[in-house]
Amino acid sequence: MTVIVVGLVGAGLVLVAVMTLAWLTQRVTGNAGWSDAFWSFGVGLAGVGLALLPVSGLEWPSSRQLLVALAAGLWSVRLGSHIAARSRGSAEDARYAAFRKEWGAAFQRRLFVFLMIQAAAGWFLGLSILAAAQNPREGLGLQDAAAVALILVAILGETLADRRLQRFRERQQAGQGAVCEDGLWAWSRHPNYFFEWLGWLAYPVFAIDFGGYAFGFVALTGPAFMYWLLVHVSGIPPLEAHMMRSRPEAFARYRDRVPAFFPRPPSRKRA
Repeated sequence: MTVIVVGLVGAGLVLVAVMTLAWLTQRVTGNAGWSDAFWSFGVGLAGVGLALLPVSGLEWPSSRQLLVALAAGLWSVRLGSHIAARSRGSAEDARYAAFRKEWGAAFQRRLFVFLMIQAAAGWFLGLSILAAAQNPREGLGLQDAAAVALILVAILGETLADRRLQRFRERQQAGQGAVCEDGLWAWSRHPNYFFEWLGWLAYPVFAIDFGGYAFGFVALTGPAFMYWLLVHVSGIPPLEAHMMRSRPEAFARYRDRVPAFFPRPPSRKRA
């Protein structure tokens, strides 16, 4: 238990340090969108560390620990690299640009507090990774295979959605008041967010064991918290508010036809 407490404290310190570095970076670059890349890498680093904490009775990390650590690392590198590439040489993310305008002279102070809240959110998500890795169930089984499948589907789906959106932006349709509605974007208004959430469902699948591992149920907090953040707080609401301001007619038609989060097959005939 002492090792777990030390690991959790260490994960918190790592996230505070990473998000402080994110704040300093945005001061130099003038682009607060870099903060999301730092957050992704920071959560991945803390998550890998938590996944590899010793499990009682084992001298070396178990196969499940290694799988959980690999899942957290792959997610982090994929998402962080994508956001970093998007931030390099491009305009500031619309959400942060709105904060900069709304907060005015208090922007730097309020942004630092906001990034520390993000660090806390990342630490809380790390509990799901820890619960999955600490599952003492011997060997790997179908449940672990299902968790790996969820992670792979989530990474693939999010990658496809991000690439489709990037190609749309490169064609400059976004600057003409259009909305990306091809591929997965015809199934959901935010397929990248959906697959992001789907990946966090893998940790409860790794963790939950009805044979007496009560801590495994803590892993359910990860996808629940991520859903709340994406759908009700920092994901969909500010982004869709920006879309309504920047391209109201096209987005209103798109919103009426395509669900916000959970995908469904597109209608054959577009409005």
